[in-house]
Order: sequence, then C-alpha cells, then structure tokens
Amino acid sequence: MATSMNTITVNGVTYNYEEYMASQNATKKNVNADYISKDTFLKLLVTQMQYQDPLDPMDNGEYLSQLAQFSALEQMTEVADKMENVHTLVENLDTSVLVGQLTSMIGQNVQWATTDSEGKTTLHEGTAKSVSISDGAPSLMVETEVKDADGNISKAVTKVDISTLTRIGKGDLPE
Repeated sequence: MATSMNTITVNGVTYNYEEYMASQNATKKNVNADYISKDTFLKLLVTQMQYQDPLDPMDNGEYLSQLAQFSALEQMTEVADKMENVHTLVENLDTSVLVGQLTSMIGQNVQWATTDSEGKTTLHEGTAKSVSISDGAPSLMVETEVKDADGNISKAVTKVDISTLTRIGKGDLPE
C-alpha cells in the first residue's frame, strides 16, 4: 500500500485518500452497528444510573428488568446458534446413513420409473455400480444395456434419483 498527499493505492487501485478512509470507517461502523456486547450494555446501564436525576431516580426494578431482558436475549441467541449446529449435524448424519444404505445396493439389479412430458411412465432396469452425491443429494449410478438402431447392444451408465427407484434385488427383476 503506497500513499501520496491526496491519494492511496490499495491492491493496484488508486483512491482519493479522504474518500477511502471515510468508506473504511463507514464499513467498520456498519459491521458493529447491529451488535452490542454485554460489556457495552453494562457500561450504558452504569452511565444511565450515574446521570439520572437525583430528585426523580429511576426505579431499581426498571434496571433489573433491562438487565433481565438483555440476559434473556443473549441466552436465546446462544440457543439459536447451538440449534443451527445441531441441525447441520443431523443433516450430515442423515446423508451419511443414506449413502451407507445406497452402497449396499452396489452390484444389485435395480428398477426405476421415469415419466415423460405426456405422463407416460416407463420402467428401466440396470445394475447399480456406484453412489454419487451432487448438490448434497445422493443418487445411484446404474449400468444399463442400450440397443442402437442396428440392434447392437452397448452399455451405458445412468444417474438415477433414489426417489424414482421401484425395486431393488439380486438377479432378474420381474416386469
């Protein structure tokens, strides 16, 4: 970072020094504007007590009420953070269990259904070869036999959404 009289260069970009510093200070203020720490709250409370009107003092119950509200809010925030951690843990556990169940299908014949745009349902068969996870959603990679126009048979691998599976089992599946 290099500076001259009225400019500042940051990461190869030159800014007006005063405008840059003002924007940096505004960014820092915005980050802290939505958060008040427990220490700050207590300092405000003590300052409020110090400068209250001695002829018309505030009721102690009001101070305790403010303190209790702040404490309750702080505890609720902590509970919400912990619940988010638990939710993430449960989601990861669910995915792990599902992937474990899907891996037991590898080598087995599976049948799944697809529906075209006209509403016609077609059943397909193949052998589960692997498990795939895309965007957090597990699916099976299934090897199928495909006939071309000349009647030649080749193998293809198809990604099958687990919600479309209709049967799982060893050997040939009945129609």
